[in-house]
Amino acid sequence: METEKRTQTTAEQITDRDLSEQIKKVTKESHVRAENTELMLSFQRGQVTLQQYKIISLIYQVLEEELDRNSNHPGVAPIYFPAELARLEAIEKDLEYFYGQDWRERIVVPAATKRYCHRLRQIGAENPEFLVAHAYTRYLGDLSGGQVLGRIAQKSMGLKSSDGLSFFAFPGVSSPNLFKQLYRSRMNSVELTEEERNGVLEEAVRAFEFNIQVFDDLQKMLNVTEIQNCSTLSKPVKMPQIPGNMTKTTPLLRMVLGLFVALATVSMGIYAF
Repeated sequence: METEKRTQTTAEQITDRDLSEQIKKVTKESHVRAENTELMLSFQRGQVTLQQYKIISLIYQVLEEELDRNSNHPGVAPIYFPAELARLEAIEKDLEYFYGQDWRERIVVPAATKRYCHRLRQIGAENPEFLVAHAYTRYLGDLSGGQVLGRIAQKSMGLKSSDGLSFFAFPGVSSPNLFKQLYRSRMNSVELTEEERNGVLEEAVRAFEFNIQVFDDLQKMLNVTEIQNCSTLSKPVKMPQIPGNMTKTTPLLRMVLGLFVALATVSMGIYAF
């Protein structure tokens, strides 16, 4: 009996020292705040725009560039899986499907997104090991919530094929659950000093805070859009080309809803692991 107790205590201590478990603990409060932002509620009303989806693509672009640049760093190499996890190409493919090749020209980047991208550039140059906090939060969230939301998006948008749903597909991952176990194991194997570990935990909290700020900026953009729509209700509005398999009565905002909900889930998907 005493041996069993010591074994259990040792196991708990090992779990408590796992970086993945520590991140879950320190980000709990920020997670609750993020899921209760006004933007989360607006998803239910279908109030999502091209700008919002494109902004997420910018964040992935910077994150993946920094991961590529630091792929040989001891704090990044164990969790570097570009073939399995990289999302930028998939997002761009979806955007081009829905909006055409000129989608990059139709965006205003809010200040919070610029700050987020600047931070990713900064840690990529100064503290590459901190990138693990952002990569873990986003990519494992993709694998957790994105799979279910992909099916929901396809049904809600009336898509008859996988076109426009590339973000949800992980052709290099045969089993999301097994891969997440592998990723956590690799992440927990990263050798960090106590100071570096504390820095990664602080960065995980900071990642959530950046996402909350991005959500707030996006909500402000949405509010402005609503006001503009009300003031120009009687004027004709030129809409992007919608694929033929979308019904004419499907609003543009609804078309992008499923996609962006999944992307936003990435920042909070840590509790679905």
